[in-house]
Order: sequence, then structure tokens, then C-alpha cells
Amino acid sequence: MNGEFKRPKRPIDWTPITRFPMTRWRSSICPFAEAAAVLTRAAECKLELPTFLVNRYYLAFLEGDEAGMKREIQRAHGNLEAEDWMSHHQALVLAHSGQMRNARILWRPSIERARQTGHPEKVAIYQAAEAVCEAHIGNRDQAKEGARAALVLGKGRDVVYSAAFALALAGDASGSQSLADDLAKRFPEDTPVQFEYLPTLRALFALSAKAPLDAIDYLRTALPYDLAMPGTAFFAKFGGLYPAYVRGKAYLDAGRGREAAEEFQKVLDHRGIVLADPIGALAHLQLGRAYAVSDDITRARSAYQDFLTLWKHADGDIPILIRARAEYAKL
Repeated sequence: MNGEFKRPKRPIDWTPITRFPMTRWRSSICPFAEAAAVLTRAAECKLELPTFLVNRYYLAFLEGDEAGMKREIQRAHGNLEAEDWMSHHQALVLAHSGQMRNARILWRPSIERARQTGHPEKVAIYQAAEAVCEAHIGNRDQAKEGARAALVLGKGRDVVYSAAFALALAGDASGSQSLADDLAKRFPEDTPVQFEYLPTLRALFALSAKAPLDAIDYLRTALPYDLAMPGTAFFAKFGGLYPAYVRGKAYLDAGRGREAAEEFQKVLDHRGIVLADPIGALAHLQLGRAYAVSDDITRARSAYQDFLTLWKHADGDIPILIRARAEYAKL
């Protein structure tokens, strides 16, 4: 599913969003150095595939290299496929920092270009990605609307899962359950569906029913696959480590702060999988909540501060940000 996206006509100021707190993956030797070297050699050989541009863009994002991100965006100019693809990933980066208003602006041309070129499944997955981001930050109405719009356009495995995930987070458990049943029926032997998608959805249903211990049980099946790359991550660069993130929320709801902290730290320690998915920022907030449950107020305050630093340019009306600020003030 190679995307054909379109760069928006109006520029977006995204420069503050890459200044994130460094997490444990950083060391004196960059773990992505080998990948960066290969991609640099490709550029030197004038091998400018859109996939290489996107990968270099994300390497720069992970390093907090704003100049590098800008350089890859400039390199994409003149290549319609690369330009269109890049706008989707820029939108994800904006969503990562809570700038959903600007992210929506960048998603529109990507979605419209795919629609015009007759690729409904691509339209659907990008629409679903936007819906999932809206759901993560608590914009329930937008998440439900986006998920349902995605399902009108496509019924592929990853689209259905993404829509179901967004609906579950947004409070439409019955609608999400129907989609989960569809996945189970259509993909009885599909590894991502059976060992990642369905356990994660069932855990969300259990959390909605105030049954966090059941959610933890459902996610035992997914544990060996936590670091696997789901289809959504291959095609649209979101959805990695969702089982771990949801497991952390289940432990948090169960009042088991230490176990919750381990799951959220897992998200922070594997940013090469998470990339610009909003959970890469939200894990800091959830980690702060986990430490607070464990009465480790010093670490809780530090984790909240990391999140609030990442989201210092976020839209002020985002529900999860409003709650985070209130929680931090009480610590």
C-alpha cells in the first residue's frame, strides 16, 4: 500500500514539536546509526525512493533533528508521491505533540489525493489514523466520525482494526465489538488479528466495563508480540506497541502502579517502533499517573513535566491535556 499523498498548500509551523525529553534509548552510540548510514549512502547514490525519504524523516524526528526533518521535506518536493506521503507523516508528528488542528490541515490533502487517484483503501487507512489520534487525546466525537468515515471507504483488516480501536477509546463499545467480531470471523488464522488486534480490542472492552483484571488476562496472548510491527505500522506508521500501552492502562486502573510503569516505560524505550504515534508522548503522562499511584511523587512530577514539555504547543482544549494539567497541579 504505497501512499500517494499531497503536500498542503498552506505551510504549517511544526518546528517546536521535535524538542522532546530524551528517554532511556539514548546512549553515547545512536541505536539508529547503522540505518542512518545506509540511507545516507542511498542519497549519495541518488537513490531517492519515497520510502527512504520517509525513513530519514523519522530518523531525524527520533533524534530531535529539526533541520534534518526539513531537509527530507524539501527533498520530497517535486515528487508527487513523496510529497503526498510526507504530509501524512507530518500530520502524525503534529498529533504527537497535541497540535491536532494543524494535523487535520495536513491530513486533508493526503486523504483527498488518495481519493482522487482512486485508492479508497488508502483514504480509509489515513482517515482511520486520524480517528485513532483523536481518540487517544479524548476528542470522542471527532474520533467516532472519523472511524465511521473510514469504514465507508474501506473494509481491509487494518482499517477495520483501527476504526474499532478508535471507537472503543471513544466510548462506542458496541460499534467496536461488532467490528471485532467481523475481524475474528474473516481472519481466523491471521497472526496480527489473533495475537495483537483482538486481544487489544477485548482489553479495551473490559476496561470500558470497569474490569481491568480481565483486560490484563486478554492481553497475555499479545505479550510475545508486543514488539511486533502491526500492519498499521508498516503502511501508515502508527499502532506500534498498542498492546503494551493498553496493558499499562489496565494495570493503572487496577491500582498496580509498578506494573503499569513497566508497560509505559516499554513504550518509551522502543521509540523506533512507536515513531510519531501519540502514545509516544502520552506514555509520559501515563507513567506519571503510574508513579502517582505508587506514591512516588518525585518521579510522578518529573514524568508529568516531560509530557507537558512535549505538549507545550498543544491545542489548549484537548481533554486529556486539561486533565493532565489538573492532575499535575495536585501533586
